[in-house]
Amino acid sequence: MDWSDSWRGAFRIELRAEAIGLAWRGWPVLPGTYPTAAGWAGRDGLQTDGPVPVHRDWAERVGTQPDQVATWWSGRPYSLLVATGIVLDAIEVDAELGRRAAIELRAAGVVVPIAATPSGRWLFLTDSGAQLRAELAAEDGIVLHGKDSFIPLPPSPFQHGVAHWRVKPQVCGWNLPSSEIVQDALSLALRSDVVDNAARLVTAER
Repeated sequence: MDWSDSWRGAFRIELRAEAIGLAWRGWPVLPGTYPTAAGWAGRDGLQTDGPVPVHRDWAERVGTQPDQVATWWSGRPYSLLVATGIVLDAIEVDAELGRRAAIELRAAGVVVPIAATPSGRWLFLTDSGAQLRAELAAEDGIVLHGKDSFIPLPPSPFQHGVAHWRVKPQVCGWNLPSSEIVQDALSLALRSDVVDNAARLVTAER
């Protein structure tokens, strides 16, 4: 994506508005590095990977008031990061598992905020404090963001696109579901994937 100055300016305004809105709701917002043609900018020097918090002491800045958040986004199009393990946690999965889990949640009538990144990762937002059950922790690509971690939220820019909501927090009235509900859906999605793969294998052998 061509992150020209005009694009960056437009996104800075939108990012600032979203960051202030989340801060007013008590979400621990942090400014993150943002993409350029040469890498991720915002810290001293360019970073090869991102987004990451601009401030290296970011954990000490959690709980910043909305007026300070507004100041952070007054000059640069920082990514919108939220610290996890305080107000919310997030379970990160690949897009295919994310779609399957979303289907399970929809079938159960459960609404869960879900964000997606251009790199093909889905983030299921939950309440904070639960551990990732063993069967999920054993799977490559499933990551629990809890204490001492952070996640990017829309509309954070990436090298090849922008993070977006699959399900906005407003849809569930900003009420975060329990982690167990999401983990149940992920477990069901994993099992259904195993069954589907086995069925395809049987069909191929006939």
